[in-house]
Amino acid sequence: MKLHLFGPSKNLLQANIKITGSKSESNRSLLLAALYPNVTITNLSNSDDARVMEKGLQMNKGTVDIHHAGTAMRFLTSYFASQPGKEVILTGSKRMTERPIKILVDALMHLGADISYVQEAGYPPLKIAGTRLEKEKVSLPANISSQYISSLLLIAPSLRNGLELELVGKITSVPYIKMTLGLLEELGIKSSFKGNSIKIFPKKAVNPTTLTVESDWSSASYFYSLVALSDVGSEISLSAYKKNSLQGDSVLAEIYKDLGVETSFDKNSIKLKKVSSSYPEVLKIDLANAPDIAQTIAVTCFGLGIGCYLIGLHTLKIKETDRLEALDVELKKLGANISVTDKSLELFPTNNIREDVVIDTYNDHRMAMAFAPLALRTGIIINDAEVVSKSYPDFWDDIKSLKIKVKEL
Repeated sequence: MKLHLFGPSKNLLQANIKITGSKSESNRSLLLAALYPNVTITNLSNSDDARVMEKGLQMNKGTVDIHHAGTAMRFLTSYFASQPGKEVILTGSKRMTERPIKILVDALMHLGADISYVQEAGYPPLKIAGTRLEKEKVSLPANISSQYISSLLLIAPSLRNGLELELVGKITSVPYIKMTLGLLEELGIKSSFKGNSIKIFPKKAVNPTTLTVESDWSSASYFYSLVALSDVGSEISLSAYKKNSLQGDSVLAEIYKDLGVETSFDKNSIKLKKVSSSYPEVLKIDLANAPDIAQTIAVTCFGLGIGCYLIGLHTLKIKETDRLEALDVELKKLGANISVTDKSLELFPTNNIREDVVIDTYNDHRMAMAFAPLALRTGIIINDAEVVSKSYPDFWDDIKSLKIKVKEL
């Protein structure tokens, strides 16, 4: 599906939008509910990723295909490895077979897991025969994707002796680790996180508990971008959000202050209001703890005609696509002056935005959604627009509610 987007006659936005549950919280909650059957979940994400995670957890044998869902690949690897009697081949899309998983597999095998590579060593597909993991200590590099770390932390309380995880080096994506620990705490599971050591204590059963998934802050980022690119006075309300969020991407509220957007909390919703059109010439941010919003921020800055210097982006190389390379290619199509390394992005100020450029999405939901707000500044065409279903199936309907014209080509 190819969509042509162009903005409303006035860039004054007004809307109330309900966003589905966080993909990150949903996938963690689903795994915990599989380990502890008296856990129930409300406001579960309606994303493709959450659906394949839920379906995968219901299987005991055969082939489990998680398509493009990287979180499901990492989480299900640990889950199946720790479940005696379950035997599966865990696989996914072509891109998934190019995304490394050796660090996680090595850690699980150190704990006693029975995992072998079906094709290339270090990459999916994986053949997993569930077994009782008896060892209780393991180490991982600290600067890897937090999903490897959370994958082990989530199964840890179900292990006989729990787990002590030593992280070697400087830790990145700390908020995602804290999200996992926060959910464990909601179930009454004890943990400690001191320095580079995380210890999870064992727990055979938990009390009946309802986990309410907060709406997705990554999805909110696109509305922050839209408000930043709109006229002063625009207001969009989003629900359902918590002031003390477990999600690292909630840092958006602070970051977008510099881009003229004020955030106010009211019960379970946030209101985004455009209050200023005065911006820094160059926005400088370390996104090591929130790399998923890098695309949104880079596109917002380009649309505003200002520069940005984003660092801490080393995990973007192994996402759904190489997101740094994809941003470089697509922003240059639009007229941007940009340079990227393997862990940073530098965008230089420019007011030159080309019209009706076709944006390729690389099977990456965030590429489609990050570029959509540019419709407020120019006509833009999004290739393979249906890719948004990975995390936010209702995205294009919500865009239309802002009176942005969305035409299928």
